Amino acid sequence: MSGKLRLGEGETARTACARALLRTGVDEATGEVLSAAVLAQRVGWCADLVAGMVGVLVGAHWNTADVGVLASGQDAGGRRLPSHAWMALRRLGWTATPPGGVRVNDRVVRMAQEQAGRALRSVAWRAEVTAGVLATWPADPRKRTPAEWDHVRASIPGGQHLPSSVIKGRTRQAVTFAKVSGRLPVDVFELEGVPRIGRMLLLAACDRQQATIERSDTDPARALLRLQLPSRPDPQTYRDWTWVECPIRLPSTVPASAVLHLPTLRLTHGTVRADMAYTHAVPKARATGHSVALGVDWGLNTLLSAGALRLGQDGRITALGAGGQFRAAGILAKQHRLRRHSERLHAKADHYQRLTGGDERHHLAGKHAVIRDEIGHVSARRANLNDALAWAAARWTVDQAIAARASVIYLEDLRSLEAKGMGRTLNTRLSQQVRGKITDRIRHLAAEHGIAVVTVPAHNTSKHCPQCLTPLQHRKAPDRPTTPGWKWAICPNQSCRWQGDRDHGAWRRIAARGLTHQAKTVIDRTTGAMVIRSVVDGLEANAVVTPTIIKTSRRDRSKTSPTRHKPPRPAPRRRRAPSPTRPHGRAGKRPEGHAPTDRRLPRAAHRHQSVNTISTPTAGHRPRGAALGAGFHLHAHATPPRWNTIPETQSDSGSLS
Repeated sequence: MSGKLRLGEGETARTACARALLRTGVDEATGEVLSAAVLAQRVGWCADLVAGMVGVLVGAHWNTADVGVLASGQDAGGRRLPSHAWMALRRLGWTATPPGGVRVNDRVVRMAQEQAGRALRSVAWRAEVTAGVLATWPADPRKRTPAEWDHVRASIPGGQHLPSSVIKGRTRQAVTFAKVSGRLPVDVFELEGVPRIGRMLLLAACDRQQATIERSDTDPARALLRLQLPSRPDPQTYRDWTWVECPIRLPSTVPASAVLHLPTLRLTHGTVRADMAYTHAVPKARATGHSVALGVDWGLNTLLSAGALRLGQDGRITALGAGGQFRAAGILAKQHRLRRHSERLHAKADHYQRLTGGDERHHLAGKHAVIRDEIGHVSARRANLNDALAWAAARWTVDQAIAARASVIYLEDLRSLEAKGMGRTLNTRLSQQVRGKITDRIRHLAAEHGIAVVTVPAHNTSKHCPQCLTPLQHRKAPDRPTTPGWKWAICPNQSCRWQGDRDHGAWRRIAARGLTHQAKTVIDRTTGAMVIRSVVDGLEANAVVTPTIIKTSRRDRSKTSPTRHKPPRPAPRRRRAPSPTRPHGRAGKRPEGHAPTDRRLPRAAHRHQSVNTISTPTAGHRPRGAALGAGFHLHAHATPPRWNTIPETQSDSGSLS
């Protein structure tokens, strides 16, 4: 660790992670400058040694008894096990040894034990869920009865609040195993098998004898990582291990006052990537005492709808503005095209696998390898698109909260949402959404500003009127009030008569429910996230939004005189002098004006490129932004936040403009 973190009043420590790239290194023994390829090779030799020890250690203890002992948190003598995984394994006597003839120091063994301990600890929760599902196996695995749901939740520790999708996923996994083996699995260790061991170096398990990291005194954006690496794939003596200095350029998301920790090194496509962990001070978020809240509702074409509500001293809830929307129909359409392309590639790969029968000398083996590589490329494109969408949506949501001076963001909890009964296309689109990633990114960005993120139950948020809680009537459009539909909501209560977009009514209901139930906010023990578990009828009755009275001007604005002539807008300063006469050919200077007049401008030239300032599209979506140079932002349209002052942020994950 580099330095010591100092906390002020009302601050708390927050540990985050940022990715960096190791581009070069210097061998301290010889003074040789290591290229990126040579550095990746030496890190790979060390990672292979660690992965070999991890595989043996995990395989030896991949059973119910040993995982249960580790998960219990106590050793044979009743003493509490240490929190560090490598120390816990040593307390239990689970040792790791390098291959014969290979010499490694004790810190390398620590990294292997730490990685193995984390893998064994992580399977404990899955083992409990799988054991509960198998112990209460239903008569029809495709559909449980209410009594069977109660039994399976009671058999799982903490199953009362477990999303039903998790239980159904484990059930489908067991059904697939039964189709192949003709019987149900005994436990999760038979169901999943020994996991694949990744090539990584958990330097956090080491001390200064194996690795150190120091921040530059002159440039806070630079750090120096020193670690011992082998000079050959099978080091025979300690002389085969030498110190290597690796300069690191820190991402801009790492504050200058942050405390750096030893990173985790990963090998990806011949490069060494470092997961830079750091701890910095942030404002402390509170669970209760909120007066201004931002409600966020999930949608399909309109991915997010959000707006702010205020809770007054008299208990009345009023809306602060009309809210905004984050529409990502074009991005989701591209994701849908990539998914269909991936499905076709997987079908081809399966067909080639059946034809070749696993024979690498078959004349179709080359085509099979090409298809597998293409599947990897498409999967990477889908992952990158999901990450970009998640960061953009999260940045927009947090910007809306900051602009409204909200101290909490209430999110609709849709973890148990199942995409079924709405047609194959709509079901697929719903199941491909990245709600989990967006929620994680929102929590990450909101923590920098001390904004709490709380999930609330989604029951009846779109069904009831936000002003009187009367069940709404949904119509196709505001100009078609008698045509049944889905998008437009109308309150049938004659004393209310609220009407508006379905999603806008939902975010009002979500924010109002959160403000009235904020005393019921708890922290989940497994994830550390703030949640509101259930809805209380007495509190829900007060979750109504008081309509705001619009003040109109009493001044008579009737026209009494001719309209005053408005002079034409002058040309910009750089165009005050007329341009030269345009030649007949295409060569020469541009004509007077902002753009050439001999061709139609692309859509990207008519609008701002920031995702937070794009205007509402007036025509149907045409996915051609990449060809025009607009890329991601041509497909995302969002309501800009109403800033009073532009705040400073440590994150560069999105634009604040």
